Amino acid sequence: MQEGQGSHRNDSKRLGGINRCKKGGVVRVSDTILETEGLTKEFRGFVAVSDVNLKVRRGTIHGLIGPNGAGKTTCFNLLTKFLPPTRGAIRYEGRDITGMKAAEVARLGLVRSFQISAVFPHLTVLENVRVSLQRARGGSFDFWRSDSVLRKFDARAEELLADVGLTEWMHLTAGELPYGRKRALEIATTLALDPVMMLLDEPTAGMTHDDVERVVALVKRVSVGRTVLLVEHNLRVVQGLCDTITVLARGSVLAEGDYAAVSRNPDVVAAYLGSEAPTEAAHG
Repeated sequence: MQEGQGSHRNDSKRLGGINRCKKGGVVRVSDTILETEGLTKEFRGFVAVSDVNLKVRRGTIHGLIGPNGAGKTTCFNLLTKFLPPTRGAIRYEGRDITGMKAAEVARLGLVRSFQISAVFPHLTVLENVRVSLQRARGGSFDFWRSDSVLRKFDARAEELLADVGLTEWMHLTAGELPYGRKRALEIATTLALDPVMMLLDEPTAGMTHDDVERVVALVKRVSVGRTVLLVEHNLRVVQGLCDTITVLARGSVLAEGDYAAVSRNPDVVAAYLGSEAPTEAAHG
């Protein structure tokens, strides 16, 4: 993917690229939506993430890759406040969120999915999305409410399910879905929270080839007007999706750039795949 290819994803209404001040002047919003400075996490002397400086450009798909144990998921947990950093700073939309809680940053529009599909298996597909819509609009998980109250969320839930290709599955319980469809449902429930930036943790993990292609197409579609940061092992997925890639190794940033640049980096080849070139590998 060529440099700047993600620019077509920008949506002026959502991304707010230009704001007008009271005196009629123009204030441009920073091109960087999420950044870290010296981000570090230690566990009893073990350094899982070390001095990571990351900048994610607004309206792009940014990949975070590396071998097992590189610190990718730990980094995700720091960014979304599931873990507190040992030191360093995290800024989102120019705001320091280092000390915030997970629910607080989610309300700011920074929303993540998980490596293991997180859905309510005994609720229907439609009900799963409806729960997220209730939460996004300030409602609690009040399953005892009357059908007439809950049905007000159905139209939007059906739109989201259509977006992820689950219309024909909406009345099945989530537990009946094939694995790849469960990941699509999780993306739908994430979209129900109206994220400005989505963090996807290995969205194609454990999928068949057909499911991988379906989810790649889905991520491309839902990234329009949003920023996406994803952890992914499948390098063909990374190659096809990501505008910028950050490579982690042993908790530190090893390289950064587009796929062509990082795949030719000898340090990346040595640390990530040994003697095997990244373009020849399907998985990290």
